Amino acid sequence: MKRYKDLSPPPRTIMTPGPVEVDPRVLRAMSMPILGQFDPAFTDIMNETMEMLRELYITDNQWAFPVDGTSRSGLEAIMVSLIEPGDKVLVPIYGRFGHLLTEIAERCGADVVTIETEWGTVFDPQTVQQAILQHRPTIVAMVHGETSTGCMQPLAEIGHFCREHDVLFIVDAVATIGGVPFYTDEWKVDAVMGGTQKCLSVPSGMAPITYNDRVERKIQNRKSIERGLRPVGDIPSAVLSGHHRIASNYFDLAQLQDYWSPKRLNHHTEATSMLYGLREGLRILLEEGLEARFARHAENGAAIVAGIRGMGLELFGDDAARLPVVTCIYIPAGVDGESVRSMLLHDFGIEIASSFGPLQGKIWRIGSMGYSSSRKNVLHVLGALEAVLIHHGVSLPAGQGVQAALRVYAGQKEVTYQ
Repeated sequence: MKRYKDLSPPPRTIMTPGPVEVDPRVLRAMSMPILGQFDPAFTDIMNETMEMLRELYITDNQWAFPVDGTSRSGLEAIMVSLIEPGDKVLVPIYGRFGHLLTEIAERCGADVVTIETEWGTVFDPQTVQQAILQHRPTIVAMVHGETSTGCMQPLAEIGHFCREHDVLFIVDAVATIGGVPFYTDEWKVDAVMGGTQKCLSVPSGMAPITYNDRVERKIQNRKSIERGLRPVGDIPSAVLSGHHRIASNYFDLAQLQDYWSPKRLNHHTEATSMLYGLREGLRILLEEGLEARFARHAENGAAIVAGIRGMGLELFGDDAARLPVVTCIYIPAGVDGESVRSMLLHDFGIEIASSFGPLQGKIWRIGSMGYSSSRKNVLHVLGALEAVLIHHGVSLPAGQGVQAALRVYAGQKEVTYQ
């Protein structure tokens, strides 16, 4: 009989766009004893988690809770519950995850319209506004921060325009929530999906979402019409098309609402230890303070950018749209990008990411998210990358990358974020 060793993962400095290093306090919380899902002590934890998610999303929405599953479960729960066959959905694409939103919408039977811009850039809000006027969608679905390109889309103008034209605006904020400012109510975002494994520094396995009463109304109307009941309030004619049944039981937000409400519908068995971890991650985030957390991520992102430029390497993407928590770097000509990543991992214990799609083999991506976003990690990855590149025959100004980052930390360069 084969004998297996005790689990002992090697220590790593994880500087990828996710997953990232988990705060030890979160891991400790996840080791706490299991409670029954309807134990009053556990439902108190559920209610506290909802309260903290409202603070994270800067919203007064009633509904703010996690969907059990990786980040994609949150995307699917929102989209499957909202989109009916025949609904027109506009997806502005500026990277890989816009294509994912498109695929999910198509699987829901939507009439999907896409507009695209070059990877490494974002949309002028007026371009999206013009597309809304041209195509008259029911829903606009968009990514806030594209980890595939290291770019971040401004949302406020688009959100206000959608509200003025009675279009639902749903946003994938998986890469940004907890790391950069996100103003759900102020930007008129109707539904937002996040993830635990990035800026929240919790293991992958939950997708915190929030949505407003406009979204709830459409969800409840689908439920009412399916059961032959009178719709609630005024709804678009598209909702009366006859395609009312939500395709998924697990991702049915009408049922998930009842689970997270005082009704305590026995919809599923909650992922107890994951909820402990999320609650602790949110507690730590709020203890640090949103503004302080945003500033920390901005400073560390700026230090990486300065360090990469100090080495003489070229950054990918539009500076004006740079995502503070993911830095994309062109692989120098003649360098085997995977050999560099392998040496970083095996000799320095540092993981950075490659890329995919049209950028596969062309760029590296360095993440600086959550617990991984620290001065120690930034200086470590810059020094190690410099050493590995020199080992691979790249001629660069030795020591200048780390010195450039140190100047950022010394306050010799202004740090800004959007």
